[in-house]
Amino acid sequence: MKKTVITISREYGSGGRIIGKKLAEALGINFYDGELLSLVAKESGYTEEFVRQNDQKKTQSLLYHLYMGSQILPASDMIFIAQSRVIKDLHSKESCVIVGRCADYVLRGKEDVINIFIHAPLESRAARVKDEYGEQADNYATHVKKKDKSRVAYYNYFADDSWGKAQTYDLSVNSDIGVDNAVKIIVDYVKAKQGE
Repeated sequence: MKKTVITISREYGSGGRIIGKKLAEALGINFYDGELLSLVAKESGYTEEFVRQNDQKKTQSLLYHLYMGSQILPASDMIFIAQSRVIKDLHSKESCVIVGRCADYVLRGKEDVINIFIHAPLESRAARVKDEYGEQADNYATHVKKKDKSRVAYYNYFADDSWGKAQTYDLSVNSDIGVDNAVKIIVDYVKAKQGE
């Protein structure tokens, strides 16, 4: 396989992380999701706990920071910058699968990057969050929507595009077809894109 970085963006509860992990295994390449945070901590000099606390969080508004008189960047902005450097470094060195963290935006315009979006109907995602993730919520559909809203806010804050917009991705897969089928479709797409 030619050097390829595959980014996975996903709706909450769609199984995008497990699809990304199985995809990396099927292709024999490294997988980065939470593992990326250790690299960000090393790169930035921040503690891993600090990185985890500020990972994928949108900052307060610009007006808030102006009011507070802060001349330094908010923690989440500093983490995003360090994370972007790590993602670009991984891209320069190896084939891998990177889940979330605006990796599709950070690596935009690179020919050896394939951007995938994983989605599923709300009912399926709510059921997965309850049954597979084991999360507790009064209303799982509302919980899933809230998590998606947070992802949208984070992505749209750091990227100059819209999260989930079809034109941003090479391939969009509905995970209701099953994790293994989703992985097979993506593997076939990667091979076709590489002319195999």
